[in-house]
Amino acid sequence: MNRDWSGLRWPVFLIALLGLASQAAAKEPFRYPEARHGPAELRYINHVPVLFVEGTPEEIGEQVAELGLKPSGQLLNYPKDVLNQFAAGFSWKLFVLAGKRLERNFPADYRREMEAMVRTGVDPERLVTANTMFDVVKLIACSSMIVQPERSATGKPIFGRNLDFPTAGYLQEYSVVLVCRPKGKYAFVSVGFPGLIGCLSGINEKGLCLAVHEVLEAADGSKKYDPDGVPYAMNYRRILEECATVEEAEKMLRSLKRTTRNNLAVCDRNGGVVFELTPKNVVVRRANDGLCPCTNHFCTKELAPAKVENRVYTCDRFNCLVRNGNHRKRLGLEEIKQMLHEVNGGDMTLQTMIFEPVDMKLHVALGSCPSSALPLRPLDVAELLNHRPAKADVTPSSPLVPAAGR
Repeated sequence: MNRDWSGLRWPVFLIALLGLASQAAAKEPFRYPEARHGPAELRYINHVPVLFVEGTPEEIGEQVAELGLKPSGQLLNYPKDVLNQFAAGFSWKLFVLAGKRLERNFPADYRREMEAMVRTGVDPERLVTANTMFDVVKLIACSSMIVQPERSATGKPIFGRNLDFPTAGYLQEYSVVLVCRPKGKYAFVSVGFPGLIGCLSGINEKGLCLAVHEVLEAADGSKKYDPDGVPYAMNYRRILEECATVEEAEKMLRSLKRTTRNNLAVCDRNGGVVFELTPKNVVVRRANDGLCPCTNHFCTKELAPAKVENRVYTCDRFNCLVRNGNHRKRLGLEEIKQMLHEVNGGDMTLQTMIFEPVDMKLHVALGSCPSSALPLRPLDVAELLNHRPAKADVTPSSPLVPAAGR
């Protein structure tokens, strides 16, 4: 498959984003410092940065800020960087205003979490914009494949996913696996970035996992952007915190106010589906012959346009996944990893992961692009969710000495 993404038909300033990586000055990659803050800690497990947080929204917000955001000072510059460096700085205030309007729609717990981050000294304008910018403008071009039990080499569902996103030459260095135990809700593991209150990819304690894919076109006449909706990543975090099955996720999705058009791939211990979402409709796309691929366009008769534009090579990637899947009777971890690498977007592919919801395993590759070329690092989700730092070592913002073998 042709992986030259230089022909993306995006707005001019977004095309320019893709050139940032090649212009970035050579430097040492960023590495999160291992440290603790109260019951929270950031440590490397199997060479993967893992941030453990728990408690009330206020406690979680403070912990994320102290251990994740403060050490990664450049991270919240990302939205403004890509606008200023490519003569689009004039639009920054528009994104800020849009973010402030969307902030009124944040679920109460997430607003409290964000306010706690701000109280630690995090800039509120950059924080709000970083959590809402991708609702306003399409930036993500992702690929995933859900393999149902009958086509899986393990006899259990397997769910693989690439996150493709313009990196500005550095975003890939700030990926982190967040282990969150919110008070009174399901615990979950999210692959994302500190300060991202919502969830783009994750799995919860019940084995429910999900991944978002942005979509531009829809046949239902829906708005491309509805400022009265809730930022989509926050809606998807709610699913992880409150739902245990695909059916429960569907029920919640139908009740949520949505900002824009997405594909949401969701898988539980029995298998998965793709929810095709607009501000107006929720349509379920089920697996075909045991496989459920997903990229950045709608496929159902209700939402697919008469002619699907091949933006960000969405059709090419989808067809590649289908073709490679059909050539194999059974698919295991290695086959899915190969398929994800085949559809990688070069400097845009910054996170690759495979979920095993029955065995509660997460295999993740991150740190450089394309992440699909990196080895997948296995993490035991059940162990992560049950992890507690030793009581004697719990002190505010105490540094950790990296353990041998990590």
